[in-house]
Amino acid sequence: MSLTRSIPLGRILGIPLGLDYSWFLIFALVTWSLAGSYFPEQFPGWSTGLYWAIGLATSLLFFVSVVLHELGHSVIALRNGIPVRSITLFIFGGVAQIGREPGSPGVEFRVAIVGPIVSFVLAGLFYALSWLGAGIAPLAALATYLAYINGSLGLFNLIPGFPLDGGRVFRAILWRGTHSYRRATEIAGATGNLFAWLFIFWGVWQMFSGNFAGGLWIAFIGWFLQNAATASVQQMTLERLLTGHTVGEIMTRECPTLAPEVTLEQLVHDLAT
Repeated sequence: MSLTRSIPLGRILGIPLGLDYSWFLIFALVTWSLAGSYFPEQFPGWSTGLYWAIGLATSLLFFVSVVLHELGHSVIALRNGIPVRSITLFIFGGVAQIGREPGSPGVEFRVAIVGPIVSFVLAGLFYALSWLGAGIAPLAALATYLAYINGSLGLFNLIPGFPLDGGRVFRAILWRGTHSYRRATEIAGATGNLFAWLFIFWGVWQMFSGNFAGGLWIAFIGWFLQNAATASVQQMTLERLLTGHTVGEIMTRECPTLAPEVTLEQLVHDLAT
């Protein structure tokens, strides 16, 4: 996810932060679902303006939580000498784009596991806020939802399906056990594909069971994970094929020469025949 397709928001810890255009779609959907459905059902009797104000505030704080999740990855990556190119918010949440893959299983494990840890810490903080602010219903509602969503985000990312955080943790463990980055990536990628197809089938089943919108979203997430897992394995394969080779090994040293009076039409004709 490149910042060339996104709106720059500035820098955090020197890391460029941006909004992909797809973020506006999910932000609008989350705000609409909170203000138009979730909060009215859970807390009836509020004014329409209050529902929308709390829904908007909750959506913004949710995406702040996503940024903090990605910052967790970024800080550990930087401490281990891995450059971080950007953090981008997009339709599926956020992604920290690192400059290269971790050089050891231990670094891979630490960079991957810190994201869910940040989400669980935020869930605990928001839960404490909901308890402390129990007498202020809008504040308690906001904090309760954010505690739930951060806990869910942490659990979801621990699914051992590459390239989710849990999949990267799984790859680090496999890498340590097999001593092969390539083999670990292949197994983690295959596991990621399995979970992706489970999401797709679950989503389709939900759609035919009457939950069309929710099922479509689940299937869409599965499709995204399937493509990401496949692309990650292909990228690893390409990098391993190119590692250690030079341009001189593939360049052609014998270049044909042509007389300056040869026309382009004749050149094309000679090449075609």
